[in-house]
Amino acid sequence: MSVDKDTVRKVARLSRIKLPEERVEPMTEELNSILGWIEQLAEVDVEGIEPMTSAVELSMPMREDVVTDGNIQDKILANAPRSEDGFFVVPKVVE
Repeated sequence: MSVDKDTVRKVARLSRIKLPEERVEPMTEELNSILGWIEQLAEVDVEGIEPMTSAVELSMPMREDVVTDGNIQDKILANAPRSEDGFFVVPKVVE
């Protein structure tokens, strides 16, 4: 796959990137080299290789998933200008 100058201009316009005319040719070369590298990666034989999320094998400690309220409602409501029945009181914003 190859990118030409018209395609670079179109992509720049669609992505709303101001690309001066003197940068079109270098950008075309850069994009073509990137696409060539991607084509080179497609040639690599990855048969039998398991996908991985990291180069280093990690195991995360697991904890029990328990929902709690933190038992600090009074401390949190102490920061509010007004509270009522355990809730924040805020001004009405929609009429």
